[in-house]
Amino acid sequence: MKLIICFILAYLIGSIPSAYLLGKIYFHQDIRQLGSGNIGTTNTFRTFGFFPGTTVLLLDIFKGTLGASLPLFLGVPGKQWVLLVGIAAVIGHCFPIFLHFKGGKAVATGSGILLAYNPVLFLVAATMFAALVLLTSTVSIASLVVMPVFTIITFVIHDYYLLLAAIIVTIIIYIRHLPNIKRLAKHQENLVHIGLVYYLQKKRHQ
Repeated sequence: MKLIICFILAYLIGSIPSAYLLGKIYFHQDIRQLGSGNIGTTNTFRTFGFFPGTTVLLLDIFKGTLGASLPLFLGVPGKQWVLLVGIAAVIGHCFPIFLHFKGGKAVATGSGILLAYNPVLFLVAATMFAALVLLTSTVSIASLVVMPVFTIITFVIHDYYLLLAAIIVTIIIYIRHLPNIKRLAKHQENLVHIGLVYYLQKKRHQ
């Protein structure tokens, strides 16, 4: 019964649409009608700016961390449940019941699971992600590269519970990023306003 409660609560926590609520409360706008229409961190950065984007990033990570921590709070033994219940929060973020099951792309909330499970590996993954964003100016590239690389790392360190969770989250992220993959193939993906590629492109057009 405790596990069932954990899965349900984690899904509901993941379903809380941070970007949508921030847009409505502070900007009186529906983020789904702005930019890419996505309710994730990247579109919040592009649409509302740095501080709102950072706020949504932290909230979405926290959703994953809180959801994944529910088995610990309720005294459910077994570290595998931290990961599996955390995935319920990721599913909630991608398919939120509060927004007709149209949600984000799972990257921030997925990383929140790792923060709850292994903070050191979270820092490793976050550093890789930040470095790729600073190099490519493209969040989708960072997401699509870091996840398989991190999955390989989990295999190398023989943490097979984490490997299973990483494979599941990677599949979810790739499915949610199919439109981005198509834009990348056509060299039409949007850049964020930071990083080397953005700087070089801006300098070239000056």
